[in-house]
Amino acid sequence: MERVATSRINVSQSPYDLTTFLGRLKHFAWVTDPRLTFVSTKELEASKDLLQKYKRGEEDPTITQAQVRRAQQLYLSAYHPDSGELQNVCGRMSFQMPGGMVLIGAMITFYKSNSAVIFWQWANQSFNALVNYTNSNATTEVNTKRLATAYVSATSSALIVALGLKKYLSTRASPLLQRFVPFAAVAAANAVNIPLMRQSELIEGVTLTDENGNDVIKSQYAAIKGISQVLAARICIAAPSMTVLPTFMERLEKTRLLRRYTWLGGVCQVTFSGLFLLFTVPAGCAIFPQKCSIPSEKLGLLDHQRVEELRAAGKITLPDTLYFNKGL
Repeated sequence: MERVATSRINVSQSPYDLTTFLGRLKHFAWVTDPRLTFVSTKELEASKDLLQKYKRGEEDPTITQAQVRRAQQLYLSAYHPDSGELQNVCGRMSFQMPGGMVLIGAMITFYKSNSAVIFWQWANQSFNALVNYTNSNATTEVNTKRLATAYVSATSSALIVALGLKKYLSTRASPLLQRFVPFAAVAAANAVNIPLMRQSELIEGVTLTDENGNDVIKSQYAAIKGISQVLAARICIAAPSMTVLPTFMERLEKTRLLRRYTWLGGVCQVTFSGLFLLFTVPAGCAIFPQKCSIPSEKLGLLDHQRVEELRAAGKITLPDTLYFNKGL
């Protein structure tokens, strides 16, 4: 068996090429594997410790490359890339499939009752708020009051869209079209939830670094770019299961089996939602690079004053390209 001592690997980099969509897809399939959700905290901490020792060259010489890569996989799945802190389990991207399948399955199953719409939209936005908070850029302080405002606003927007469309379409549209109301509510709520949950980044800017990871400047332009990409990715993650399944389930529910055992409809929708998310979560995360780059000349659009202040103080010479973590 090959030992790490014979061929050291760079654990600061992914084993996949993150400059291509296919490479990012493989990477995120690796770190969003739903099975990683069930790894114990003790094993996660051991993996972090192994990686830290490996970087310093202090690891056990009997450790294999496979063990180092496994430790890297666990670390990337559970620790924040900016702060290095252990993320709450329900906010990790590896929990998106098990958590999302229940919520999406329930939303597209229980769309006829107002009380059910209210409960499941509230549950979904609570989950989204937790995920947005967990995966935001950690270089900007989070204000509790802003978080509360974002949570209430996003939940309210989801309910307004869901109940408003439900009422409007109940007498004007086919039963099939009514099945798409949950997706419209989720898309609208995401458009509110993500920017508001991360409004500190929009107000204060996110920290940009040079290619060596040295802090350079805070940028509002970068915050807008990063949050816009996260919003697009999140909608893409939910879209297939919430747009394809309604059409499929309308036909399936007409079969003799589901007419006899109506409870199977909910089971099918939850199961199929999980299968969709198994593929759409890594694909959605892979659409845009997590380590986002921007040309320094773009800072003139929103960050002109900050750039001029630093230049006047003789503190910086901006590199041509700057980098930041856009979050997931």
